[in-house]
Amino acid sequence: MAIRIGNGYDIHRLGPDRDLILGGIKIDHELGLEGHSDADVLTHAIMDAMLGALSLGDIGHYFPPTDPQWKGADSLKLLAQVNQLLRDRGWQVSNIDSVVVAERPKLKPHINAMRSRLAAVLGIEPDRVGVKATTNEKLGPTGREEGICAYAVALLETVA
Repeated sequence: MAIRIGNGYDIHRLGPDRDLILGGIKIDHELGLEGHSDADVLTHAIMDAMLGALSLGDIGHYFPPTDPQWKGADSLKLLAQVNQLLRDRGWQVSNIDSVVVAERPKLKPHINAMRSRLAAVLGIEPDRVGVKATTNEKLGPTGREEGICAYAVALLETVA
């Protein structure tokens, strides 16, 4: 069995009149993430990690923000497409590790739902999807609550 590892990162600005969606879960908050799609930074970072593991570029290559068909897109549907792209090449996700950086809202109550939702799309067990949350201790754009960012690492293995 062969393995590959990739990392991903995404950040989006917080703004009014948008839903806050992380890991496919809608979270109650007065601000949401701005972007062409649903701006789910966690799912975007995971997709970039998966694509990076196979040197397939980034999500902007497959889902460019200039293309109107991706306007308001559900990032979990995009994740399913990336997962299929990997499977078509003989690879599958072994596990994901990720961290979301946000001052507010508190994400701990939503972590298990995010893990379950992401795992379901990837066709793996939730214990193979790590999602952590931290703050930036009020430093930088995430610390000032201007945005939320996420980092992810994906380990891929060849399909048996």
